Amino acid sequence: MNTIDISVIISTYNNPEWLQKVLWSFDVQTFKNFEVVIADDGSNNDTKSLIDTMSSQVSYPIQHIWHEDNGFQKTIILNKATVASKGDYLVYTDGDCVARADFLQVHASRREAGYFLSGGYFKLPMHISEVITKADIKQQRCFDIDWLKQHGLKSSFKNNKITSKGIKEKLLNTFTPTTATWNGHNASGFKSDIMAVNGYDERMQYGGEDRELGERLFNAGLKAKQIRYSAICLHLDHERGYVKPEMIEKNKAIRATTKSENIIKTPFGIQKL
Repeated sequence: MNTIDISVIISTYNNPEWLQKVLWSFDVQTFKNFEVVIADDGSNNDTKSLIDTMSSQVSYPIQHIWHEDNGFQKTIILNKATVASKGDYLVYTDGDCVARADFLQVHASRREAGYFLSGGYFKLPMHISEVITKADIKQQRCFDIDWLKQHGLKSSFKNNKITSKGIKEKLLNTFTPTTATWNGHNASGFKSDIMAVNGYDERMQYGGEDRELGERLFNAGLKAKQIRYSAICLHLDHERGYVKPEMIEKNKAIRATTKSENIIKTPFGIQKL
């Protein structure tokens, strides 16, 4: 029996069109020993139908972890997906992030005991997000800077994320002013480390809920490795209708306590302490 090495945990909510593009991108990964666990925060039946269809079309196993729609409860469903995962190493991303073919290979080859990995994403405007097809993902055209520019991408320093290789990639990872944090769209760690800090704090809604998990991993003695210019995913554009200022404020208060009290294990996580 082939044991699963890596579990990819993908959060989603009512966006099957984008999720399909993401699932296609995992079908062309050079690293093969993985499963996908979809953390579904209450999507309607369209998402379930898509997952059922895709399960028979892709080369990797898919678990669909779902709960009833009761507002923004991403942290709760992420914890359920974390528990359900079969791999020893977990890669977290979102249902709007199309992964380059070497995405999992980068996470697999750079993992190291005592660390988590911190990646970024490359934001696409809506008009490019919409035109990307299955063939573009399969042929990796959508990761080609010339193809993106032909479709209207503007020139920017951020384009280095797509084009950097070798020495340049290493230098940019080393000298980026962006701190290595736990980012829900592109981060990975050992399941044992995530379980040791009790997963996500389920009191938290949108805004910094991923960072807070990372802050507890730091409190537990872990360090972070920067892979912003190595593990590449394209962020497809979408509305954020669920963002409320009071959610952000509540989350800021929780994070402040995590820092000031050096909290490692949230009492509001996978196990209710």
